[in-house]
Amino acid sequence: MDPTNQASRASEDRARSDSRSLGDASTDHELVAAVLRGANAMARARVVLGVTGGLPGLARLTASELAALDGVGASSARALAASAEMCRRLVRIEVEDRPQIQSPSEVARLVRGRLVGAVKEHFMAIGLNARHRVVMFEVVAVGSLAHVDVHPRELFRLAVATGVHSMVLAHNHPSGSPQPSESDLVLTRRMVEAGALLGIPVLDHVIVASGGDTSLAALGLMDCS
Repeated sequence: MDPTNQASRASEDRARSDSRSLGDASTDHELVAAVLRGANAMARARVVLGVTGGLPGLARLTASELAALDGVGASSARALAASAEMCRRLVRIEVEDRPQIQSPSEVARLVRGRLVGAVKEHFMAIGLNARHRVVMFEVVAVGSLAHVDVHPRELFRLAVATGVHSMVLAHNHPSGSPQPSESDLVLTRRMVEAGALLGIPVLDHVIVASGGDTSLAALGLMDCS
């Protein structure tokens, strides 16, 4: 058998095998190949993703636009468009199930279980959509017993990648006192200023501790002017 045909057949065998056991480890090409199926599915998937610029670009195309791409065809185009629409609907359902943040006490309830009792300071970022539902919930940095430092670049890289509308910050004080330190205030001002430049407002910074919770917004300490 011609070596080129052998390689092509081996690639197709892998694509068919992957389509039966797709998971988080699957590449974008493998996922698209599983939908395209048929001869040279993996090669066609690479062409499609190359033309569309990746999954986000592919998901924005209609079935008729997908069908016009080389190596797709009407049947595969409908399958790709249906897959993209299912993903969009699942994301909407997932977001609607996420908590909605309307007050500092709700922020404290959300983070208290993860932060209070930790022996080091943990800095968390909570990203919200336009309806104030949580779309990002991440520990950005872990510090020492009495200090944690975060560069705005680390925080807003996550925010931009997730597409958040606004942010709430939170961290713990292992000492038990929720009162903000001077370094907390400096860090908050840096984040508020960076958020203003990027168009991602930082709404609050909540400190949680065994002795209670403190909202810097409630204290009027979020204004950098």
